[in-house]
Amino acid sequence: MLFTAGFSRQSAFVRNEIKKVHFVGVCGTAMGNVAAMMSEAGYQVTGSDQDVYPPMSTFLEEKGIRLMPGYKGENLDYSPDLCVIGNATSRGNAEVEEILNRKLYYLSMPETLKEFFLRKSHNLVVTGTHGKTTTTSMLAWIFEYAGRQPGYLIGGLAENFGRGCAKQEGKYWILEGDEYDTAFFDKRSKFLHYLPETLIINNVEFDHADIYDSLDAIKLSFRRLVNTVPSQGLVLVNADDAHAIDVTSKALAPVNEVGFSENAAVRIRDVRADGAGMRYRLFDTEFFLPLHGDYNVRNACMATAAAHFYQIPLPVIAGALAGFKGIKRRQEIRFEIGGISVIDDFGHHPTAIRETMSGLRARFAGRKIWALFEPRSNTTRRAVFQHQLPEALALADGVFVAQVARLDQLPEKDRLNPEKVVADIAATGRPSFYEPDAETIVSKLVPLLQSTDVVVVFSNGGFGGIHAKLESALRQRA
Repeated sequence: MLFTAGFSRQSAFVRNEIKKVHFVGVCGTAMGNVAAMMSEAGYQVTGSDQDVYPPMSTFLEEKGIRLMPGYKGENLDYSPDLCVIGNATSRGNAEVEEILNRKLYYLSMPETLKEFFLRKSHNLVVTGTHGKTTTTSMLAWIFEYAGRQPGYLIGGLAENFGRGCAKQEGKYWILEGDEYDTAFFDKRSKFLHYLPETLIINNVEFDHADIYDSLDAIKLSFRRLVNTVPSQGLVLVNADDAHAIDVTSKALAPVNEVGFSENAAVRIRDVRADGAGMRYRLFDTEFFLPLHGDYNVRNACMATAAAHFYQIPLPVIAGALAGFKGIKRRQEIRFEIGGISVIDDFGHHPTAIRETMSGLRARFAGRKIWALFEPRSNTTRRAVFQHQLPEALALADGVFVAQVARLDQLPEKDRLNPEKVVADIAATGRPSFYEPDAETIVSKLVPLLQSTDVVVVFSNGGFGGIHAKLESALRQRA
């Protein structure tokens, strides 16, 4: 049966025929977690990927999933009933070509999630350029703490759950809605497949320069998403973000604004930081959050407003947030040696870096903070944020910037100039260095570090194993 994107009217019949499922690109975070859910649901699941290694490979094997290293046409010789194609794969991939030539049944990961898990559930979708992983994790944890047993899809590892995706017994699904594209055959945003009854929009900024040519193009995708929320649903939007407000202006569902602004329907008040976290008031209730930064307060308040709409009592929400353990790679302390703290953070957009630095200033008041930045994302590798990155990184006391990742894939005229970033920061009077790789950064940084200093590593990848190199060098010095 020929199948491209989208189930036909016979989808229920077809779904009942499916027994064997193969995931192309199975080791991606979302792909791996959806594969695990399919296995737990009783399907025979296999998967292939170019890079098969722990912890994802171990996790998948524990779920009974047979892994196939590398992409090969013969991986499909057992004739799976359905192939799930990840968005990191494209035409020319050996398995993609085999699927097309043999007219095998295929879906994207978001479509698979929609057709096998979301059609019969009540879905809460969290979106935005920043904060969606943390907000999704908070909201899922509030529902879990309240006994609602939600399914969840989170684009990171929430410490309260220990995994990023699970189907549970409750009727709710809480999903991180990514604006990135779906697959090589479906260039719409992933979040357009998630059937939201409740939609959260944290913020809207320019990002993903590899697939969007302007902020207006991103806003168009968000408007399309808003247009999928039913009239009996709800849209919660950041009252302090003009672009987020704009994309909801023609919503047919009710819209509630949450934020610090005086005109916010749900207004955040009395925010104050202490050494343990943030305290604030919402719905005339006192909350404590064991994270730092106003942006995390806003994330928590978006989650609180959604949970309150579903009649979870405010004291229960407060209890859940007080016990929120955070997300891997979001202001995560990796280790402390000789009084020096090393923090891992996923931040790779100027706004995210700026907000994280603000939170770290509150958390480590009076301590010197060094920022190490790897231009690795598809946007920060480009010259798009040439002026904004120095402004964000200059909030640190000292900065190291590495070479642009995958340098050969971009023409020089389109690339970020890290030397210019460093020069602009140095002009503010802060120590600032360009070094090509993790090893040279560590060799130059470690002699500069003093007890009580804080080092924050900003990267959405592995940064050449910089954490392990730093730990080894600091232990040798100690």
